[in-house]
Amino acid sequence: MNIEIDDKSGFCFGVVHAIGEAEKALSESDTVYSLGDIVHNRIEVQRLERLGLKTVTHDDMPRLSGCRLFIRAHGEPPATYARARKLGIRIIDATCPVVAKLQQRVKKAYDLMQPVGGQVVILGKRGHAEVVGLTGQVGDRAIVVEGMQDLDQIDFTRPIYFLSQTTQSIALFEELGEEMKRRHTHPDRIRIADTICRQVANREDHLKEFACRFDVVIFVCGRKSSNGKVLCEVCRQANPLTHQIEEEREILPEWFAGAESVGICGATSTPKWLMTDIARHIETLDKTRNL
Repeated sequence: MNIEIDDKSGFCFGVVHAIGEAEKALSESDTVYSLGDIVHNRIEVQRLERLGLKTVTHDDMPRLSGCRLFIRAHGEPPATYARARKLGIRIIDATCPVVAKLQQRVKKAYDLMQPVGGQVVILGKRGHAEVVGLTGQVGDRAIVVEGMQDLDQIDFTRPIYFLSQTTQSIALFEELGEEMKRRHTHPDRIRIADTICRQVANREDHLKEFACRFDVVIFVCGRKSSNGKVLCEVCRQANPLTHQIEEEREILPEWFAGAESVGICGATSTPKWLMTDIARHIETLDKTRNL
């Protein structure tokens, strides 16, 4: 079989920056604590854990006085930084610059909406680390919507400022924006700010073309990856023979029955080395099949 790895898949800039900062910190110390998974990819997290990275939760913070605590690319609300200062924890801040800019925009949007009785609405996945960080900028006084079914939370007689989590679908964001305008008593009172990261969003069209070129597509991403779910579905719509995996042991040989080509791609949280390992595994399966 012809096996090809998508050259545009893999870590986005924000994740590359965070991983680099973590590796630098680990080279200077035996142990660094990460507040939550540094990246939504279990295999990459395990690699860094072998280097000394320890994943902790907010509940663990009281016992980390004097330690170094890593803030991942998804960012954190201001309350986390204030608590760390109070507990004597040293912060290593690797918030993605795109996310940090969006945090500032959410605060500005809230400040604009307050005098006119407006609402800040964010397209995002509830409970996702980035979204928690965004809503925390305004004391959790923002409305989070995941799809059309959530729009009933919004008062369509009041002004709206609509933004998005950086890794959401552009098509969904635009669809919701149009529906808000349709429902609002005064559509001109809606401000729409497309805050989706283009390094992530531009992969959608590319992956549609990539997935169509192969008999079978293997999409590699962590189970927790919000971006992975979106991009895998893009691939599946283009090629129904798309299989989502987290690691090579999930691959089934029967997926490749009669296939002459396989495309391997992944999310912005998927390391290149993992896709390379999976390609080698499929090559081994192919050689075994041809014996």
